[in-house]
Amino acid sequence: MKKLFLIGLILVAFAAVSPLLAQDPAPQTPSPEEVEKQKAELEKNGYRLLDQVINEAQSLRLPENRVRTQINAADLLWDHNQERARSLYAQAGDSVAEMLRNPPASNNPRGVPQQDRRGFALRQELVLSAARHDAPLAYQLLAATKSAPQSTPADTPIVRPQFNSDDNLEQQLLGRIAALDPKLAAQNAEQMMEKGQFPRSMGEVINQLQKQDPDAAAKLADKTVKRIQAANLLTNNEAAGLAQALISAGPRLPAPSGTPSATDDKSQSQSGRRPALEPSTYTDLLSTVIDAALKAIPQSQNSQRGGGQGLRAQPGGPGRGPNAQPQNPTPPSDAQVEQNGARRLLGGLQVALSSIDQYLPSRATAVRQKLAELGLSDTRSNFAQTMNTLQQGTPTAEALVQAAASAPPPMQSRMYQQAAYRAIEEGNTDRARQIATDHLQAGARDSVLQRIDFREMVKKSEGVRLDEVRQSLVRFTSDSDKISVLLQLANDLQKDNPKAQLQLLEEAHQVVNHRAANYAQFEDQLRVAHAFSTVDPTKGFEVLEPGISQLNELLSAAAVLSGFETNVFRDGEMGPGSGLSSTINRYGQELSVLAKSDFGRAETLAGRFQFTEARIMARMSIIQGALGIQSNAIRNFGSVAVRPPE
Repeated sequence: MKKLFLIGLILVAFAAVSPLLAQDPAPQTPSPEEVEKQKAELEKNGYRLLDQVINEAQSLRLPENRVRTQINAADLLWDHNQERARSLYAQAGDSVAEMLRNPPASNNPRGVPQQDRRGFALRQELVLSAARHDAPLAYQLLAATKSAPQSTPADTPIVRPQFNSDDNLEQQLLGRIAALDPKLAAQNAEQMMEKGQFPRSMGEVINQLQKQDPDAAAKLADKTVKRIQAANLLTNNEAAGLAQALISAGPRLPAPSGTPSATDDKSQSQSGRRPALEPSTYTDLLSTVIDAALKAIPQSQNSQRGGGQGLRAQPGGPGRGPNAQPQNPTPPSDAQVEQNGARRLLGGLQVALSSIDQYLPSRATAVRQKLAELGLSDTRSNFAQTMNTLQQGTPTAEALVQAAASAPPPMQSRMYQQAAYRAIEEGNTDRARQIATDHLQAGARDSVLQRIDFREMVKKSEGVRLDEVRQSLVRFTSDSDKISVLLQLANDLQKDNPKAQLQLLEEAHQVVNHRAANYAQFEDQLRVAHAFSTVDPTKGFEVLEPGISQLNELLSAAAVLSGFETNVFRDGEMGPGSGLSSTINRYGQELSVLAKSDFGRAETLAGRFQFTEARIMARMSIIQGALGIQSNAIRNFGSVAVRPPE
């Protein structure tokens, strides 16, 4: 009997434990050694693929595609093989210089030489990319690619100061190298001021020098303010612009003992700039700007409206008819120029009113009276400050509601809708419903309410019922709205119900599982692939694969139609700036995310792009992700800048 009793206990215990044994074992967290090994393997694959891209880029015909590849590759190679990176920068510099020496033929009827915008854009990318690593190299490339001065016919009237690309790039470079070599940046900044220039990035130079040599930073700040005060702020736009930038940042305040410096990298004013001037120096500059700004008078009193816009041709006069010659615009008078400058300075003081109240209270009333006299208010500046503050973090629904209340009318509806969506994300559907009811109209309100109902339906259910989900999705008129709702709900269920999360992602896949009819539908497919990347990377690859085949078809069609219906291709090769090139960049970004789980498959899919330039674009994104290097140049390859996925 005892034996039978023991056997019975064993059987009962086994029955209780067996369901637990049948469960899938919990995934084990990889050890630090395994993580390092995976990282090293990923980097090895990244550099191998980069070497392949560098070689393949030699076959590119368009100089801008070849140069941009060299710039990107040099940026990525710098820490791994500096010698080869320098060689690539030099090759890119030679090509840029050649492009600028031989600009395209001019179609300007006045005979003014046309500047090669592509060449200047590449020059900027080249110089600023090199400045990330080596300041002297950046200045060498700046000098080596300097273009010849543009000649202008003597009879061409000059209505406004001519834009100087060399000076503009040198000022950008100054700000970029300030963190890399603040003393060199300070030296170059002083040289620029001696030539009559006022670098916009002077505040950043002073801040970076402050970390290394506070005394030298104080001297540079004092010298900068004296140079500004010696200039005519009403006519010198560069000096006025620098003065306003330094003022809008506010003064540098001493940090309390035991806390980080008030000018560290995280310290910013409401304007988004870091304070550069000590309070006494700041007050001196602020007083100078107020003196100049108070010279502004209302437009109606000055009778200067339309100054510099040119004379209207009289009916039947020389400005009319098929053979009419263009009218020479009338340059603004000295008085008009000074009044325009005074009004700009006064408008800029709106963001500094609190500083005026604190440091120059005796001038505050006069400034506000002058603002009112000219019909300027501080509403717009306050809204700009609010938006800047919101952009520095993840704003709450309430912060967005407050910002929307002070926003210009055309923006209010969109901001209230964003506030309602944020309330939904925060799990406060009652507040979201209230925002939608109180502040939104018709379609926008219905869109928010539908999303709330859908979220509550899923939340109240014990599990995700796909039939109910599909019925609720019918109410959404666009696939993009359906995708947004499904992805948001899937993200909410990630921790508590992974199975339901996967079901919703599968439903999202069904919504986008068709041939894209426009770029927005391509983007929807990319969003779904990105959502799968952390849950089921294999499905992510499956979502992307059909789109690559379709992009190949579109590229082939664009090549055939080049010069007729589209201008995506030049000299048989895809150029930058098109929707196709932007979409290919996005595919590359998502492949770089998936490459972390399966580098080989990501590389294979990138290789399925039939055009060399498209393959290179996708592969460069994969390489960037594998090496863990964020490069602005790579996001610009072949298109305008595209924000990478979060």
